[in-house]
Amino acid sequence: MKKMLTAVAVLLAGTTLASAEGELQLFNWGDYTSPELLAKFEAETGIKVTVTDYDSNDTALAKIEAGGGGYDLVVPSANYVPIYVEKGLIQKLDLSKLSNHGNIAPEWMDVTWDPGRTFTIPWQWGSTGIAVNSDAYSGDINTSAIFLDPPPELVGKVNVAPEMNDILSLALMYVGGEACTEDTEVLKKARDVLVAAKPSWLSMDYGMTEKLAANDVVASTYWNGAVFRARLKNDKVKYGYPKEGFPLWMDSVALLSDAKNVEEAYKFLDFIMVPENAAMVSAFARYANGISGSDAFMPEDMKDAPEILIPDEFKSAGHFLPTCSAKAQEYYTAIWTELQK
Repeated sequence: MKKMLTAVAVLLAGTTLASAEGELQLFNWGDYTSPELLAKFEAETGIKVTVTDYDSNDTALAKIEAGGGGYDLVVPSANYVPIYVEKGLIQKLDLSKLSNHGNIAPEWMDVTWDPGRTFTIPWQWGSTGIAVNSDAYSGDINTSAIFLDPPPELVGKVNVAPEMNDILSLALMYVGGEACTEDTEVLKKARDVLVAAKPSWLSMDYGMTEKLAANDVVASTYWNGAVFRARLKNDKVKYGYPKEGFPLWMDSVALLSDAKNVEEAYKFLDFIMVPENAAMVSAFARYANGISGSDAFMPEDMKDAPEILIPDEFKSAGHFLPTCSAKAQEYYTAIWTELQK
Protein backbone atom coordinates (compact mmCIF):
# COMPACT_ATOMS: atom_id res chain seq x y z
CA MET A 1 0.00 0.00 0.00
CA LYS A 2 2.13 1.96 -0.31
CA LYS A 3 2.12 4.80 0.31
CA MET A 4 4.14 7.94 0.39
CA LEU A 5 2.55 11.23 -0.62
CA THR A 6 4.44 13.12 -3.29
CA ALA A 7 3.69 16.13 -5.41
CA VAL A 8 4.59 14.33 -8.60
CA ALA A 9 1.86 14.22 -11.20
CA VAL A 10 -0.86 15.56 -8.92
CA LEU A 11 -3.45 17.46 -10.94
CA LEU A 12 -5.84 20.07 -9.67
CA ALA A 13 -9.04 18.68 -8.19
CA GLY A 14 -11.91 18.80 -10.64
CA THR A 15 -9.68 18.88 -13.71
CA THR A 16 -10.87 16.60 -16.48
CA LEU A 17 -7.95 14.71 -17.96
CA ALA A 18 -7.67 14.46 -21.71
CA SER A 19 -8.42 11.14 -23.32
CA ALA A 20 -7.00 10.18 -26.66
CA GLU A 21 -5.56 7.20 -28.43
CA GLY A 22 -2.07 6.52 -27.18
CA GLU A 23 -2.70 7.89 -23.70
CA LEU A 24 -3.51 6.31 -20.35
CA GLN A 25 -4.50 7.84 -17.02
CA LEU A 26 -3.34 5.90 -13.95
CA PHE A 27 -4.64 6.89 -10.51
CA ASN A 28 -2.21 5.39 -7.99
CA TRP A 29 -0.68 5.76 -4.55
CA GLY A 30 2.07 8.35 -4.34
CA ASP A 31 5.68 7.30 -4.98
CA TYR A 32 4.45 3.83 -5.94
CA THR A 33 4.92 3.69 -9.72
CA SER A 34 8.27 2.89 -11.29
CA PRO A 35 9.37 5.56 -13.80
CA GLU A 36 11.50 2.90 -15.51
CA LEU A 37 8.44 0.71 -15.93
CA LEU A 38 6.49 3.57 -17.51
CA ALA A 39 9.39 4.41 -19.84
CA LYS A 40 9.61 0.79 -20.97
CA PHE A 41 5.84 0.60 -21.53
CA GLU A 42 5.85 3.78 -23.60
CA ALA A 43 8.84 2.60 -25.64
CA GLU A 44 7.14 -0.71 -26.42
CA THR A 45 3.62 0.55 -27.05
CA GLY A 46 3.84 4.26 -27.82
CA ILE A 47 1.29 4.86 -25.04
CA LYS A 48 2.05 7.73 -22.68
CA VAL A 49 0.97 7.13 -19.07
CA THR A 50 0.05 10.03 -16.83
CA VAL A 51 0.10 9.18 -13.12
CA THR A 52 -2.02 11.08 -10.62
CA ASP A 53 -1.20 10.39 -6.99
CA TYR A 54 -3.42 9.87 -3.96
CA ASP A 55 -2.55 9.27 -0.32
CA SER A 56 -5.28 6.95 0.95
CA ASN A 57 -7.97 4.52 -0.14
CA ASP A 58 -10.66 6.88 1.10
CA THR A 59 -9.24 9.80 -0.90
CA ALA A 60 -9.19 7.73 -4.09
CA LEU A 61 -12.68 6.33 -3.59
CA ALA A 62 -14.18 9.75 -2.87
CA LYS A 63 -12.55 11.30 -5.94
CA ILE A 64 -13.75 8.52 -8.24
CA GLU A 65 -17.28 8.58 -6.80
CA ALA A 66 -17.40 12.33 -7.41
CA GLY A 67 -16.63 11.73 -11.09
CA GLY A 68 -14.88 13.95 -13.58
CA GLY A 69 -11.38 12.70 -12.83
CA GLY A 70 -10.87 11.14 -16.23
CA TYR A 71 -8.87 8.21 -14.85
CA ASP A 72 -8.68 4.83 -16.56
CA LEU A 73 -7.04 2.65 -13.91
CA VAL A 74 -7.04 2.76 -10.12
CA VAL A 75 -5.11 0.73 -7.51
CA PRO A 76 -7.32 0.01 -4.48
CA SER A 77 -6.34 -2.19 -1.55
CA ALA A 78 -7.96 -5.60 -1.12
CA ASN A 79 -10.60 -4.55 1.40
CA TYR A 80 -11.75 -1.73 -0.89
CA VAL A 81 -12.16 -3.80 -4.06
CA PRO A 82 -15.61 -5.13 -3.03
CA ILE A 83 -16.73 -1.55 -2.40
CA TYR A 84 -15.70 -0.54 -5.93
CA VAL A 85 -17.52 -3.56 -7.34
CA GLU A 86 -20.68 -2.96 -5.32
CA LYS A 87 -20.81 0.68 -6.36
CA GLY A 88 -20.24 -0.20 -10.01
CA LEU A 89 -17.09 1.92 -10.19
CA ILE A 90 -14.92 -0.74 -11.86
CA GLN A 91 -15.74 -3.08 -14.72
CA LYS A 92 -15.32 -6.81 -15.13
CA LEU A 93 -12.21 -7.60 -17.15
CA ASP A 94 -12.30 -9.17 -20.59
CA LEU A 95 -9.79 -11.92 -19.94
CA SER A 96 -9.50 -12.63 -23.67
CA LYS A 97 -7.53 -9.39 -23.89
CA LEU A 98 -5.12 -10.43 -21.15
CA SER A 99 -2.83 -13.09 -22.55
CA ASN A 100 -0.66 -12.99 -19.42
CA HIS A 101 -3.50 -13.51 -16.94
CA GLY A 102 -2.19 -17.01 -16.26
CA ASN A 103 0.98 -15.49 -14.84
CA ILE A 104 -0.88 -14.48 -11.68
CA ALA A 105 0.50 -16.70 -8.91
CA PRO A 106 -2.00 -19.37 -7.82
CA GLU A 107 -2.16 -18.04 -4.26
CA TRP A 108 -3.20 -14.63 -5.58
CA MET A 109 -5.71 -15.85 -8.16
CA ASP A 110 -8.71 -17.02 -6.14
CA VAL A 111 -8.65 -14.31 -3.48
CA THR A 112 -11.62 -13.52 -1.27
CA TRP A 113 -11.90 -9.93 -2.48
CA ASP A 114 -11.88 -10.88 -6.18
CA PRO A 115 -12.43 -14.62 -6.81
CA GLY A 116 -10.81 -15.69 -10.07
CA ARG A 117 -9.33 -12.23 -10.59
CA THR A 118 -12.17 -11.06 -12.79
CA PHE A 119 -11.95 -7.39 -11.71
CA THR A 120 -8.34 -6.76 -10.71
CA ILE A 121 -4.70 -7.52 -11.50
CA PRO A 122 -2.11 -7.78 -8.67
CA TRP A 123 0.15 -4.77 -8.20
CA GLN A 124 2.00 -5.25 -4.90
CA TRP A 125 1.39 -6.65 -1.45
CA GLY A 126 2.87 -6.24 1.99
CA SER A 127 2.28 -5.53 5.66
CA THR A 128 1.69 -2.61 7.98
CA GLY A 129 4.10 -2.64 10.88
CA ILE A 130 6.48 -0.59 12.99
CA ALA A 131 9.66 1.21 11.95
CA VAL A 132 12.16 2.05 14.69
CA ASN A 133 15.67 3.49 14.67
CA SER A 134 17.78 1.10 16.75
CA ASP A 135 20.00 3.96 17.94
CA ALA A 136 16.97 5.52 19.61
CA TYR A 137 15.47 2.33 21.05
CA SER A 138 16.98 -1.11 21.52
CA GLY A 139 13.98 -2.90 23.04
CA ASP A 140 11.30 -5.08 21.45
CA ILE A 141 9.93 -3.47 18.28
CA ASN A 142 7.58 -6.33 17.39
CA THR A 143 4.67 -4.75 19.22
CA SER A 144 2.09 -2.04 18.64
CA ALA A 145 3.02 -0.72 22.09
CA ILE A 146 5.66 1.30 20.23
CA PHE A 147 2.90 3.74 19.27
CA LEU A 148 0.06 2.76 21.63
CA ASP A 149 2.14 2.81 24.83
CA PRO A 150 5.48 4.30 23.78
CA PRO A 151 8.56 3.52 25.87
CA PRO A 152 10.16 6.61 27.48
CA GLU A 153 12.90 6.72 24.84
CA LEU A 154 10.29 7.22 22.10
CA VAL A 155 7.78 9.54 23.74
CA GLY A 156 7.31 12.56 21.49
CA LYS A 157 9.25 10.90 18.68
CA VAL A 158 6.65 8.58 17.13
CA ASN A 159 4.79 9.18 13.88
CA VAL A 160 1.49 7.49 13.10
CA ALA A 161 0.55 7.13 9.44
CA PRO A 162 -2.92 8.65 9.01
CA GLU A 163 -4.44 5.58 7.33
CA MET A 164 -7.65 4.92 9.29
CA ASN A 165 -8.20 1.24 8.55
CA ASP A 166 -4.61 0.24 9.27
CA ILE A 167 -4.28 2.19 12.51
CA LEU A 168 -7.66 1.20 13.93
CA SER A 169 -6.99 -2.42 12.99
CA LEU A 170 -3.63 -2.34 14.77
CA ALA A 171 -5.31 -0.86 17.84
CA LEU A 172 -8.14 -3.39 17.80
CA MET A 173 -5.72 -6.30 17.54
CA TYR A 174 -3.63 -4.80 20.34
CA VAL A 175 -6.61 -4.88 22.73
CA GLY A 176 -7.55 -8.41 21.67
CA GLY A 177 -10.18 -7.62 19.05
CA GLU A 178 -10.48 -8.08 15.32
CA ALA A 179 -10.55 -5.64 12.42
CA CYS A 180 -14.00 -4.42 11.42
CA THR A 181 -15.61 -5.59 14.67
CA GLU A 182 -18.98 -4.18 15.67
CA ASP A 183 -18.36 -5.02 19.34
CA THR A 184 -18.71 -1.65 21.02
CA GLU A 185 -16.80 -2.71 24.15
CA VAL A 186 -13.78 -3.72 22.10
CA LEU A 187 -14.07 -0.60 19.97
CA LYS A 188 -14.13 1.54 23.11
CA LYS A 189 -10.96 -0.16 24.37
CA ALA A 190 -9.22 0.60 21.07
CA ARG A 191 -10.50 4.16 21.11
CA ASP A 192 -9.31 4.72 24.69
CA VAL A 193 -5.84 3.34 23.92
CA LEU A 194 -5.48 5.56 20.86
CA VAL A 195 -6.70 8.72 22.59
CA ALA A 196 -4.42 8.09 25.57
CA ALA A 197 -1.42 7.49 23.31
CA LYS A 198 -1.84 10.48 21.02
CA PRO A 199 -0.12 13.03 23.34
CA SER A 200 3.00 10.85 23.10
CA TRP A 201 3.12 11.09 19.31
CA LEU A 202 5.16 13.55 17.31
CA SER A 203 2.93 13.59 14.24
CA MET A 204 0.34 11.87 12.07
CA ASP A 205 1.79 12.08 8.61
CA TYR A 206 2.82 10.27 5.43
CA GLY A 207 6.16 10.73 3.70
CA MET A 208 8.20 8.92 6.35
CA THR A 209 10.75 7.16 4.13
CA GLU A 210 13.11 10.12 3.91
CA LYS A 211 12.39 11.26 7.46
CA LEU A 212 13.21 7.84 8.89
CA ALA A 213 16.40 7.70 6.84
CA ALA A 214 17.43 11.17 8.04
CA ASN A 215 16.56 10.48 11.72
CA ASP A 216 13.95 13.24 11.64
CA VAL A 217 11.54 10.59 12.95
CA VAL A 218 12.82 7.60 14.92
CA ALA A 219 9.65 5.50 15.04
CA SER A 220 6.52 5.19 12.92
CA THR A 221 3.70 2.91 11.95
CA TYR A 222 4.38 2.35 8.27
CA TRP A 223 4.45 -0.02 5.34
CA ASN A 224 7.16 -2.60 4.92
CA GLY A 225 8.46 -1.56 1.50
CA ALA A 226 8.72 2.08 2.49
CA VAL A 227 10.66 1.09 5.60
CA PHE A 228 12.88 -1.12 3.44
CA ARG A 229 13.69 1.91 1.30
CA ALA A 230 14.54 3.90 4.43
CA ARG A 231 16.86 1.13 5.67
CA LEU A 232 18.76 1.15 2.40
CA LYS A 233 19.73 4.73 3.27
CA ASN A 234 20.12 4.21 7.02
CA ASP A 235 20.89 0.73 8.34
CA LYS A 236 19.71 1.69 11.82
CA VAL A 237 16.09 1.62 10.62
CA LYS A 238 14.45 -1.67 11.60
CA TYR A 239 11.01 -3.11 10.80
CA GLY A 240 8.87 -4.74 13.47
CA TYR A 241 5.90 -7.10 13.13
CA PRO A 242 3.42 -6.45 15.97
CA LYS A 243 2.91 -9.76 17.76
CA GLU A 244 -0.58 -8.66 18.83
CA GLY A 245 -1.59 -8.65 15.15
CA PHE A 246 -0.91 -6.57 12.06
CA PRO A 247 -2.60 -5.91 8.71
CA LEU A 248 -1.61 -7.58 5.47
CA TRP A 249 -2.72 -5.93 2.26
CA MET A 250 -2.58 -6.26 -1.49
CA ASP A 251 -3.08 -3.38 -3.88
CA SER A 252 -4.48 -4.36 -7.27
CA VAL A 253 -5.12 -2.54 -10.53
CA ALA A 254 -8.71 -2.16 -11.71
CA LEU A 255 -10.30 -0.76 -14.87
CA LEU A 256 -12.74 2.02 -14.07
CA SER A 257 -16.26 1.74 -15.46
CA ASP A 258 -16.03 5.16 -17.11
CA ALA A 259 -12.51 4.68 -18.50
CA LYS A 260 -11.97 6.34 -21.87
CA ASN A 261 -8.68 4.72 -22.84
CA VAL A 262 -9.84 1.13 -22.50
CA GLU A 263 -7.61 -0.60 -25.05
CA GLU A 264 -4.57 1.24 -23.71
CA ALA A 265 -5.56 0.12 -20.21
CA TYR A 266 -5.70 -3.52 -21.28
CA LYS A 267 -2.24 -3.25 -22.79
CA PHE A 268 -0.91 -1.88 -19.51
CA LEU A 269 -2.64 -4.57 -17.45
CA ASP A 270 -1.17 -7.28 -19.64
CA PHE A 271 2.23 -5.60 -19.55
CA ILE A 272 2.50 -5.61 -15.75
CA MET A 273 1.77 -9.34 -15.65
CA VAL A 274 5.00 -10.10 -17.53
CA PRO A 275 7.36 -11.42 -14.81
CA GLU A 276 10.23 -9.09 -15.71
CA ASN A 277 7.91 -6.09 -15.64
CA ALA A 278 6.28 -7.12 -12.36
CA ALA A 279 9.79 -7.25 -10.90
CA MET A 280 10.33 -3.65 -12.01
CA VAL A 281 7.21 -2.65 -10.07
CA SER A 282 8.63 -4.32 -6.97
CA ALA A 283 12.20 -3.12 -7.43
CA PHE A 284 11.04 0.50 -7.30
CA ALA A 285 8.68 0.49 -4.32
CA ARG A 286 10.23 -2.54 -2.58
CA TYR A 287 7.15 -4.67 -2.07
CA ALA A 288 6.41 -8.21 -3.21
CA ASN A 289 4.05 -8.71 -6.16
CA GLY A 290 1.66 -11.46 -7.19
CA ILE A 291 3.18 -12.59 -10.49
CA SER A 292 4.76 -16.04 -10.90
CA GLY A 293 8.31 -16.01 -12.23
CA SER A 294 9.06 -12.42 -11.17
CA ASP A 295 11.44 -13.56 -8.40
CA ALA A 296 14.10 -14.38 -11.00
CA PHE A 297 14.25 -10.70 -11.97
CA MET A 298 14.12 -9.22 -8.47
CA PRO A 299 17.04 -7.27 -6.98
CA GLU A 300 19.21 -9.57 -4.89
CA ASP A 301 18.63 -7.51 -1.75
CA MET A 302 14.88 -8.20 -1.90
CA LYS A 303 15.25 -11.97 -1.80
CA ASP A 304 16.16 -12.12 1.89
CA ALA A 305 15.03 -8.70 3.14
CA PRO A 306 13.54 -8.85 6.66
CA GLU A 307 10.86 -6.39 5.58
CA ILE A 308 9.72 -8.75 2.82
CA LEU A 309 10.06 -12.16 4.48
CA ILE A 310 7.77 -12.34 7.51
CA PRO A 311 9.49 -14.37 10.26
CA ASP A 312 7.78 -17.69 10.98
CA GLU A 313 7.00 -16.63 14.55
CA PHE A 314 4.90 -13.69 13.32
CA LYS A 315 3.19 -15.18 10.27
CA SER A 316 0.06 -16.12 12.20
CA ALA A 317 -0.23 -12.53 13.48
CA GLY A 318 -0.68 -11.10 9.97
CA HIS A 319 -4.26 -10.70 8.75
CA PHE A 320 -5.76 -9.43 5.51
CA LEU A 321 -8.29 -6.78 6.45
CA PRO A 322 -11.90 -7.58 5.60
CA THR A 323 -14.26 -5.08 4.06
CA CYS A 324 -15.96 -3.42 7.02
CA SER A 325 -19.74 -3.40 7.34
CA ALA A 326 -21.50 -0.05 7.22
CA LYS A 327 -21.94 -0.16 11.00
CA ALA A 328 -18.27 -0.98 11.64
CA GLN A 329 -17.23 1.77 9.24
CA GLU A 330 -19.46 4.20 11.13
CA TYR A 331 -17.71 3.29 14.39
CA TYR A 332 -14.30 3.59 12.73
CA THR A 333 -15.12 7.03 11.37
CA ALA A 334 -16.34 8.27 14.74
CA ILE A 335 -13.16 7.13 16.50
CA TRP A 336 -10.95 8.50 13.73
CA THR A 337 -12.72 11.87 13.75
CA GLU A 338 -12.17 12.14 17.50
CA LEU A 339 -8.51 11.21 17.09
CA GLN A 340 -7.99 14.01 14.57
CA LYS A 341 -9.12 16.71 17.00
